[in-house]
Amino acid sequence: MKMVNIQCRLQGFIVHLHSLKKQSFTAYKNLSKVFHCSTHLQIASCIKFTWFNSGILHVHDSITHQKAHMILSDTSILNAIERNDIVIEPYQRSCLGTNSYDVHLSKFLACYTDDVIDAKMHNRVHHFEIPEDGIVLQPGKTYLGSTVEYTETRQYVPFLEGKSSVGRLGIDIHATAGKGDVGFCNHWTLEISVSQSVRVYAEMPIGQLIYFTVDGEVEVDYSSKTSAKYNDRSPHPVESMMWKNSF
Repeated sequence: MKMVNIQCRLQGFIVHLHSLKKQSFTAYKNLSKVFHCSTHLQIASCIKFTWFNSGILHVHDSITHQKAHMILSDTSILNAIERNDIVIEPYQRSCLGTNSYDVHLSKFLACYTDDVIDAKMHNRVHHFEIPEDGIVLQPGKTYLGSTVEYTETRQYVPFLEGKSSVGRLGIDIHATAGKGDVGFCNHWTLEISVSQSVRVYAEMPIGQLIYFTVDGEVEVDYSSKTSAKYNDRSPHPVESMMWKNSF
């Protein structure tokens, strides 16, 4: 099997093009425009180049270029907010990080009332508020919280991650649901657990939103899905709607 290794320059990086097929490379003016290469290349048959973060352009069957899935920077988040592709209410410029946006714990909490909860049942929850002097969370219990911020994401995939300072207090802000969907429009429900007793306060920084680009068109976004279970806008945490599934 023939290996062809040619170097060209792409956005300031030296990129290696690997051909795992026995095609030869000849001059092709359009490829240099796509990749901004100093070397003009063409493949004898249709081949696709895919950019990887490691700095490798891998050769596949087609000539279509695919973009990598990128995390939005602060300036990209600001531009998306200006276009209403991202909505954050309330918005504070000071909460915008290098490539994320800080969100805060609301005063609303909820806990399941039964010691044993059933995945096939609509389990009842008790709603309560965090007092001004805070509340102590206990290990071995799931606390449903919510973000102060209401968000909308029309063109990107939002991820909610705990802040480093929160993690260092032994606080986990989500059990499994860190990823949102394109079209998610609501406050975020948090599945909070703690490794030891810890006092928390309303409006403390609790997490950060990270936005990823999407490859391809979205046929039906989350807000338009008839099967979506968490579309009703509410500042309160929402309990599991697993019982609505058929299983």
